[in-house]
Amino acid sequence: MPKWVQDHIAEYLEDGDKGHDKMGTPALLLTTTGNRSGEPLLLPLFYGEDSGNYVVVASKGGAPENPAWYTNLVANPEVEVQVRNDKFGALARTANDEEKPALWQKMATIWPAYNDYQEKTERSIPVVILERK
Repeated sequence: MPKWVQDHIAEYLEDGDKGHDKMGTPALLLTTTGNRSGEPLLLPLFYGEDSGNYVVVASKGGAPENPAWYTNLVANPEVEVQVRNDKFGALARTANDEEKPALWQKMATIWPAYNDYQEKTERSIPVVILERK
């Protein structure tokens, strides 16, 4: 894990309000369970909100494969989320074909580089909805 990601996680865990805004963009902490290791994986991700749920994008910067955290939550959709200092369990699910266009547009408004990432890869980048339990 790159040092800047480790530093962001440490900052967020120390003070959720301080770690929440990165580069003018809201970030949350997502903990998934490794689909092979069973170990927790904690990462900061930019997010949006829709209908009381949180939304994240499994972009991996436009890499040809999905990020490990996405593979993990497909295998085990029960995740932990922290938004600012609010920590809670959630169920993660991939947005369906009807939901995705509007959610993608919302997320690309928050982080325009998502459109560039999609252009870089042949895979359809998943949009994930996190529903508080």
